[in-house]
Amino acid sequence: MTAFGARRGHELRLRPDEFRLLRDLVNEHAGLYFDDGSAYIFERRLGERVAGLELTSYGEYYKYLRFNVRGRAELEEAIERLTTCETYFMRQEYQLRAFRDELLPELAKANADRRRLVVWSAGCSTGEEAYSIAAMIHESRRFSDWDVRVFGSDLSKANLAVARRGVYRASSFRAVSPQFKEAYFAEHEDGLQVVDWLRKYCYFGHLNLLDGLRASTLGKIDVVLCRNVLIYFDPASRRRVIDNLYERLSPGGYLLLGHSESLLNLSTAFELVHLSSDLVYRRAGGAQPARTPGRRP
Repeated sequence: MTAFGARRGHELRLRPDEFRLLRDLVNEHAGLYFDDGSAYIFERRLGERVAGLELTSYGEYYKYLRFNVRGRAELEEAIERLTTCETYFMRQEYQLRAFRDELLPELAKANADRRRLVVWSAGCSTGEEAYSIAAMIHESRRFSDWDVRVFGSDLSKANLAVARRGVYRASSFRAVSPQFKEAYFAEHEDGLQVVDWLRKYCYFGHLNLLDGLRASTLGKIDVVLCRNVLIYFDPASRRRVIDNLYERLSPGGYLLLGHSESLLNLSTAFELVHLSSDLVYRRAGGAQPARTPGRRP
């Protein structure tokens, strides 16, 4: 970036009408929702992109995204900058323990004939959740000779590059014990790397959760974890995402959401299942749920 571009980018101000245009474009493309108080995020995180392209305003940037031959690629770059990822290993540990101790035994029985288990981390960020899931499957001691696959998908290609590399620094280990690190990680010059035998269970790919056709390439899924993802979508997009997740789940498969998320006013297609320390959702059919289903939300 030139000195002039950096100075100009610093002085740029995002007008309310420009913010609304950019916000609506991001929503149209990715289903992400930003309220009126989010304009500062756009201004702070996209200013360098506007300056780097030598544009004079955010309005010009919007036109570039809409009409330039490179606009689609730039839009993905903008979304990368606008989306935040705050994750770490064993986040919401109580839910992952319930997954290990209550859901996996049920699935081991239900899938005993085909001996295959597929779990999807939908919105995997930099991969900590997917690897945590793989560790819980290993700790259950029920699937050692099964075909086990943990899919991780995210909208950010930069996040996925980190996930595939599997190298993490101290902040990713804030909620785990020394024993967890010793069991599943090896020393690396840039931090700690997930051991090879655990990494082989995890597959990462770029996916927009609104794209049901692309999601269908994953096949049928036994458990979907879509935690702390729906909060970034508007209501209409949330319903589309939930419908797509429902289509991917096998009969009897489970959906796990974040602690502050629910399907209230979004879907009545799932059964609500009470676990010892959590509430999860289940697609009807297949084996009996881990606990008696509650009233449908």
